[in-house]
Amino acid sequence: MALVARFTVLQVVGFQNSGKTTLVEKLIKKAKQFDLRVGSIKHHGHGGPPDSSSQLKDSQRHHQAGADVAGVEGDGILQLTADSKDWSLKKLIGFYQFFSPDVIFVEGYKKESYRKVVLIRSEEDLALLSSLTHIICVISHVPLKKEVQRAYPIFHLQEEELYLNFLLKEAGERR
Repeated sequence: MALVARFTVLQVVGFQNSGKTTLVEKLIKKAKQFDLRVGSIKHHGHGGPPDSSSQLKDSQRHHQAGADVAGVEGDGILQLTADSKDWSLKKLIGFYQFFSPDVIFVEGYKKESYRKVVLIRSEEDLALLSSLTHIICVISHVPLKKEVQRAYPIFHLQEEELYLNFLLKEAGERR
């Protein structure tokens, strides 16, 4: 009998220091308020395997926020810990299915085709919006032009309750 996935995958993407880990922590905490089982996957996108100081610390932040399973992957190394030369996001999600999550929050993996929330720190980051797919909303540190506002639901970073509720509703409707 094949396992049937009954969980939502939601990516949080943006450039370095845009607030991805903090947002994932907040999403995990909010999901746990609704008694959801949560997995988190962090992508170490800076080349090489994750280092034990910063990247593992971020996945520990996810776990401390309430994630039922949290890991970081980079250069074929998954720190849960398991070793494989091919830890694609698809394989990781399949592996996480064993833990029966209701939702998996993915930090990074910009080019993957899951539903995404994009974090914008400055006008220069807007290039992300034309290079990514499956964007469901944008959370911005700065005011954005009207044409961007018409393309996606836009939230300012300070509108935390609004975007957390929006994203948890999106996650719940996809299960």
